[in-house]
Amino acid sequence: MTKKQPGDPHRTRLDPAAVADAALELLAEKGADAVSVRAVADRLGVRMNTVLWHVKTKAGLLELMADAIVAGMSLEGLPEAGEDRVRELTVRYRRALLAHRDGAAVVAGTYAAEPATLRSAEAMVAALRASGLPEREAVWACFTLVYYVLGLTQEEQAAPDGIPARLARSLASGEYPELSRSAPHLTETTFDERFAYGLELILRSLMAGRRDGG
Repeated sequence: MTKKQPGDPHRTRLDPAAVADAALELLAEKGADAVSVRAVADRLGVRMNTVLWHVKTKAGLLELMADAIVAGMSLEGLPEAGEDRVRELTVRYRRALLAHRDGAAVVAGTYAAEPATLRSAEAMVAALRASGLPEREAVWACFTLVYYVLGLTQEEQAAPDGIPARLARSLASGEYPELSRSAPHLTETTFDERFAYGLELILRSLMAGRRDGG
C-alpha cells in the first residue's frame, strides 16, 4: 500500500477496510506490539482522528483486524455431514490465523461481534447442530473449539527456535522427573500433529456425549 500524504484528496475515501488493511500490513512487518491507532494513521497519511472515526478506540482497531483475519476463512465447499463439517471448519479457522503474523494473539485479545466472525460462528454452530448436538452444547462446543485453536496457534506463532535444547537444559536439574521421563514426547511432534490429535480428542468427546444422550 502506498502511504498517503496529508493533503492527499483521496484520503477522504478511507473506510474500515482500508484501516484494517493498513493495520494488517503493520502486523506483518512489525508484529502485534507495533500496531496502534497512531501507527495506522501514519501509514495511511491521515490524522489519528480520521482513523478513530472508523474504529473509535484501540480495542475497536483490534476487533477490526481480528474480523479481517477471520474473513480469510472460506465457508465455501464444506462437507455435508455435520462432524466432517466441524472438523473442516476448525482446520480452516487455524489456517486463517496462521496466515497472519501474530494472528492468533490478535484474535484472542478481542471479543469481536463483526460480520466475518459472526459468519464463522454461525457456520460452526450450525455444523455442530447438524452433528446432533442440542443448542446449548453446540454453542459451548463452538467456544471450546475456538479456545483450543487460539491457544495452540498462539503457542505455535510465539514459539522461539531452539526449544528442544532449552527444554533439555531445564530438565537436566532432575526437578521434574515425570517430564524428564516423557521428554521425547514433548518435542517429537509437530504443531500440525498436536493440533490434529487435540481436535480428534474433542470431537470424540462431543460425539460420545451425543450418542449417550448428553
